[in-house]
Amino acid sequence: MFGKNAKVDLELNRDVERLIKSGGKEQILPIVQAGEPVLRQQTVAYNGQLSKRTLAKLIDTMHTTMLEAPGVGLAATQIGLGLALAVVEDHVRDDEDDPREIAEFPFHVIINPKYTPGGGEKTTSFFEGCLSFDGYQAVRKRWLDITAEWDDEDGKHHSEQLHGWPARIFQHETDHLSGELYIDKAEIRSLTTSENLEDLWCDDPVPTEAAEELGFAL
Repeated sequence: MFGKNAKVDLELNRDVERLIKSGGKEQILPIVQAGEPVLRQQTVAYNGQLSKRTLAKLIDTMHTTMLEAPGVGLAATQIGLGLALAVVEDHVRDDEDDPREIAEFPFHVIINPKYTPGGGEKTTSFFEGCLSFDGYQAVRKRWLDITAEWDDEDGKHHSEQLHGWPARIFQHETDHLSGELYIDKAEIRSLTTSENLEDLWCDDPVPTEAAEELGFAL
């Protein structure tokens, strides 16, 4: 837990304030794309290096940037900041038959997150994308159920069982903070442009027959 005894890193705090300011009145920051070294670095654990005011502004800016993209998660590394924090948010779609098991995932700030596989260690494979690998998606195997742990912006620790799509989002953003991109462990023969995914694959996120033709097992 961070809080009363946390020591603000004044230099880092100034850097973050400049980063936030660069987003202008719209509070929208450019999203770092694959190839930038920051996306491959292990982030530093957050233990109160920023003032409470600066942290709140950073969270607000990240949230705005994520929604504008649009995306369902954004890690600090994706805006060029090597701290272990991310924001996540997604909502139920109209399509109740979505096999990805989408569920309501209200806005969360996840600081120093980690996860472990849930009971049974079952996995699912679906197309997945990334704001830092813009324009493409590929099939990625993920744990279906996880135990997710994180600290919130007030330093309170949380532990929660996540299932389906929320579990996938949490894994994706947490992996970012250890320098991993989803494409690292994706079925590379499934890689497609987002446009082709929508035109050719949108009726089934993982069409079995087509998957076999592409040469990857699900």
